[in-house]
Amino acid sequence: MRKHRPEIHHWISGGSSHVNRAAKTLLCVGVLIIGSVWLLHSQPLLLTNRTVKLTGINIAGAEFNGDVVPGMYGQHYFYPRPSTIDYYATRGMNVIRLPVLWERLQRQLHARLNETEMARIDFVINHATVKKMTVILDVHNYAKYSNALIGSSNLPAQAFGDLWGQIAMRYKRNPLVMFGLMNEPHDITTETWLEAVNIAIAEIRHAGAHNLILVPGNSWTSARDWTSPHYGTPNSVTMLNVVDPGKNNVIEVHQYFDSDYSGSHPECQNVNIGVESLVKFTQWARTHRRTAFLGEFGAGDDPICLEVLDRVLKFLAENSDVWLGWTYWPIGAWWPKDHPTGDEPRDNQDPPPQMSVLEKYTRYVASPQTRPQ
Repeated sequence: MRKHRPEIHHWISGGSSHVNRAAKTLLCVGVLIIGSVWLLHSQPLLLTNRTVKLTGINIAGAEFNGDVVPGMYGQHYFYPRPSTIDYYATRGMNVIRLPVLWERLQRQLHARLNETEMARIDFVINHATVKKMTVILDVHNYAKYSNALIGSSNLPAQAFGDLWGQIAMRYKRNPLVMFGLMNEPHDITTETWLEAVNIAIAEIRHAGAHNLILVPGNSWTSARDWTSPHYGTPNSVTMLNVVDPGKNNVIEVHQYFDSDYSGSHPECQNVNIGVESLVKFTQWARTHRRTAFLGEFGAGDDPICLEVLDRVLKFLAENSDVWLGWTYWPIGAWWPKDHPTGDEPRDNQDPPPQMSVLEKYTRYVASPQTRPQ
C-alpha cells in the first residue's frame, strides 16, 4: 500500500498550529485554482443566468430545390458538413435545426423511408449528438407533399402520420433528436392542421418514442399572428387541443422583423418590433402553461436590426419559464452572400455582426473557433 508523505498527511488531517491551518488553506485554494483551469480548458462554461436552455442555428440545404425531386445530392441539395457543425459548436451553440424535404425522405406516400437519404441524416445526427448537440429534424414542407395540401384527397392526414411514425421508430433511442413536425403550415384551416398534428403525435408515441415534439401552428406559425383571426380560427384557440400521450411537446413559432415580417428585407421596422411581436404570444403561453421554441428568426446587420436582435434574445432569456430555446435563420453554404439575415462567414472573412450578438446569449461560453470549411 502506498503511504502518505507524513508532512502532507499532517496538513490534510489537521493540527493545532496556525502554520498547519494556513497550509491547509493554501492547499484548498490550490486545488480550486487547478480545478478551475481544468474546467476552462476541458469543457465550455455553462451560462444559466442569461439565456435559455437551447441556443443554436438552422443549417439549411437539404430542403433546397424542392421542385426537383429527389434531385441530385451535391447538386440540388446538401447536408451540413462536420466542419460546419463543429464551427457552430465552438461558437457556443448546442442545437441544430435541420430542414429536410418530405419527398426525399419518402419517395411515395406510405412507402418505406429512403435508406440512402436517411443514412445522410444519420451521419449528421450522429456527428452532432456525439458532441451533445441537439438536432431538430424539421420537415420543411409547409404542410404539403408534391404540391398537395395535408387534408386534401391527395394527401390525407394519415400519410403525415405514417411519415412521422417511421421517423420516430428510427430515432426513438436518441433523446437528443427532436421532432419538428412541419415547417410553417399555411393555406390550411387551423382545424385541419390540428387533426394532422394529433395523428402524427399519436403515431410517434405508438412507435414508442418519447422524444420532444415541436408543434407549429397555422399561418406560417407566426408568433405575432398567434391570436389573430385573419387565417380562420386563431392558433391561440385551436392549438390548445393538441393531444400528446407522452406529454412532451412545445409550441414552435417563427418571427421576423422587417416590413412584411418575412425576413427577406435587410431593414427592421424599429428597435422595438422584435419584443412587441413576441409579447402577446408569450403571455398566451404562460397563461396556458405552454412551453415555446423560436424556431426561426433573423435580422439584418445594420445598427437598428442588431439592437432588435439583442432585445429579442434578452427578452427570451428573461422569460425562460416560457421559452425553451431558439434557432437563428439562416445558415448554409449555398445561401447568397448578400442574404439580409445570413450569419455564416464568407470568403475567409470574420463572422457577420449578427454572430457577435448571438454569442452574448448562447448556452455556453464559446471556445476558440475555426471557420467552417
